[in-house]
Amino acid sequence: MTTLHDTYRKELAPKLMQELGIKNTMAVPKLTKIVINCGIGAEALKDKKIIEKVREQLGVISGQRPQITRAKMAISTFKLRAGDPVGLRVTLRGTRMYDFMTRLVAVALPRVRDFRGIPRKGFDGKGNYTLGIVEQTIFPELEYAMIDRVRGFEVTFVTTAVDNRQGVALLTALGMPFEKEK
Repeated sequence: MTTLHDTYRKELAPKLMQELGIKNTMAVPKLTKIVINCGIGAEALKDKKIIEKVREQLGVISGQRPQITRAKMAISTFKLRAGDPVGLRVTLRGTRMYDFMTRLVAVALPRVRDFRGIPRKGFDGKGNYTLGIVEQTIFPELEYAMIDRVRGFEVTFVTTAVDNRQGVALLTALGMPFEKEK
């Protein structure tokens, strides 16, 4: 079985060169990293065990142990102090990144109810794309016994694309199911 990375190098990169009109092979856009971010917020302040539960769930989904993100400044209205844990983050690169991309596109997204494609409005103008996932239950490797509450997170695909057109072409070639343009 060939991995997505091998398929990209052998088949997709030459196809993208031709499609985008790029002459240099080093200028072909590629996926550099995938960042998964889950904000927990005030919930983590009330119960410290929630951080560990969500950390375990994100670890199963991503295949890598998440890093705890902490508050940078104190906000008294939210009873938040600087240094309090407010979320979790995982940065995937290399083989784990391509494995996660394959699982997301081939297994998780088809499990979304009434799925008609991913909206194209998540691009930032430089070819990077952010996707919001409403619930973590779409990943089959996550056992239902681990889930205490349905939580969402965001997945950011960081690319070397110059603009959104190249970013769309790259992610479409990698199998991202964008919704049809109207």
